[in-house]
Amino acid sequence: GFDNFDYKLAVKWYKKAAEKGHDQAQFSIGQMYYEGRGVKKDYKEAARWFNKAAESGHDEARFRLGYMYSNGEGVRQNGKEAAKWYKKVAEKGYASAQNNLAKIYNDGNGVLQDYKEAAKWWELAAEQGHRQAQFNIGSMYDNGDGVAQDYKQAFKWYTKAAEQGFSGAQNNLAVMYVQGTGVLQSYVNAHMWFNLAAANGYGKAPEYRDKIAKEMTSDQIAEAQKMAREMVEANPKLMGE
Repeated sequence: GFDNFDYKLAVKWYKKAAEKGHDQAQFSIGQMYYEGRGVKKDYKEAARWFNKAAESGHDEARFRLGYMYSNGEGVRQNGKEAAKWYKKVAEKGYASAQNNLAKIYNDGNGVLQDYKEAAKWWELAAEQGHRQAQFNIGSMYDNGDGVAQDYKQAFKWYTKAAEQGFSGAQNNLAVMYVQGTGVLQSYVNAHMWFNLAAANGYGKAPEYRDKIAKEMTSDQIAEAQKMAREMVEANPKLMGE
């Protein structure tokens, strides 16, 4: 079976193909060096092979190279290079590349800090269902960074991320319900979302939940807890983290 797969032999054959310029073989060798299969783990070698494959137009290699430049794995950390490689795949619609590219623009690491550009890429990734991007674009709309402040849009994107179990989005939705921003104020809904965020391990959510519980009747708390239970039964992904 696959467990007995001979990685050493595979490396030998991949190298034959790679030397003929086969980009998938080049990528596969990079992957093997990255994971230490059939060869000694070597990020520098991995980056070298990913680079060959990336130059040949292999999209996943381009993404991996972007990641390695972003994190300084096997290469000197370089935000500009990371952005260059991410952009090539982001433009083809890869959500993870769009999300990572947005972060580079947001942080201004190796490129000029540009919230508008960050928001553009986060929204594109968010539209593809990338939950981190959904949270981030929600946050941009919430704070008016790179986009016109729009609480309804913030609420929409936080909801999408929250429904995928993103605890920070669950917490922020609760805050919106407490304040009545972008949505009608409701302590019951706020308690429900704080409860979910707390169950997913979000830092201060238990404290916030217990604080608003002091402003609620025992019937309201019971209702909020019941809603949280029913939401999770209907969508187990809410307990995502």
